[in-house]
Amino acid sequence: QVQLVESGGGLVQAGGSLRLSCKASGRPFSRDYIGWFRQAPGKEREFVAGIRWIESTTYYIPPVKGRFTISRDNAKNTAYLQMNDLKPEDTAVYYCAARSKGYSSRANDYDYWGQGTQVTVSS
Repeated sequence: QVQLVESGGGLVQAGGSLRLSCKASGRPFSRDYIGWFRQAPGKEREFVAGIRWIESTTYYIPPVKGRFTISRDNAKNTAYLQMNDLKPEDTAVYYCAARSKGYSSRANDYDYWGQGTQVTVSS
């Protein structure tokens, strides 16, 4: 069983930065795919970025490409989402999720979820 714990959310002004962390326990990530999702009030959960653990290949949705960077630290069994040049439309609860297969942007394809961390960007 895998447990995921996010941290690093907060309130920031537009143009600012935050780094979210997703620490896993229960077993080491090896061939997992890690996705970061976000959900704003009244909206569906949205895939934001993903990384294939074993080879660190990454994927971003167009609205965050060039501003967000997903990475992982194998020794710490932790994934990160560095968010720069934040915009008010980035305001949401951010979740990390893991699945044992490859890339997917569908939330239903993920087996494990963290509790979420709130990111609020003021204008």
